[in-house]
Amino acid sequence: MSITIACIGSGNMGRALMRGAAGIAGGDNLGFTDSDKPKAVEAAQALGARVFDSNSEAVKKGDFVFLAVKPQALSGVLQEIKQAVNERRALKNPVTLVSMAAGFSIKKIEAELESPGQPVIRIMPNTPALISRGMIVLAASPGVGEEKIAELERLLANSGVVDRLEEKYLDAVTGLSGSGPAFGYIFIEALADGGVRAGLPRDKALAYAAQTVLGAAAMVKETGRHPGELKDMVASPGGTTIAGIAALEQSGFRGIVMNAVDAAFKRSTELG
Repeated sequence: MSITIACIGSGNMGRALMRGAAGIAGGDNLGFTDSDKPKAVEAAQALGARVFDSNSEAVKKGDFVFLAVKPQALSGVLQEIKQAVNERRALKNPVTLVSMAAGFSIKKIEAELESPGQPVIRIMPNTPALISRGMIVLAASPGVGEEKIAELERLLANSGVVDRLEEKYLDAVTGLSGSGPAFGYIFIEALADGGVRAGLPRDKALAYAAQTVLGAAAMVKETGRHPGELKDMVASPGGTTIAGIAALEQSGFRGIVMNAVDAAFKRSTELG
């Protein structure tokens, strides 16, 4: 696959996705740029990639340009690359922009660039992409052809599961799978704390908690059964598990988790 993928921003998520892409396109077809140039150099060296002199150069040379910056920084980046983006469109060789900024809609990106119809793909990845176990949801503008979308899906496949969805759902995706790993980490930590409270050594409690959550998630995915059914398989009448579930319900556990996702969803809409 002979394409050039440029990444504006060299934080954890940009690096993770570029590392996955390197396995498909090769490191020599990748390039980074960052306001903190030493960070870009470090990221590039790890993959055998190049460093672009500017964001505009990344746009001029990239087939896909990942916008791996925070929503608060995206407007400034778009203003910087606007001329290069529109020059590419005038030459009928448009760059495909891939934004991972929460809440920042395709229409808003087009408006900032003053370029209606600019090919844009929004993605919402999550941090398990760092170990190739991510959940990556994408939505493409009408100006992106099927071949381009499929090409991006191939580039992202090494980073985790890739799924397509209508853009109107991406704020909800941000609240669930985008922010969800952090909620999961808190749950694992709390399980481990419970084990320590019951007398387990800290290292054992944490290892058991992490493996328990990993196994439970695998059961949902691999059996195809509803989580409620799998829960009932563990909760025998008058047993230990149903006593623990009662304690969770008394504390409003389900509502707390739902509220966490809703709060993250609402914040995503605010960022847009």
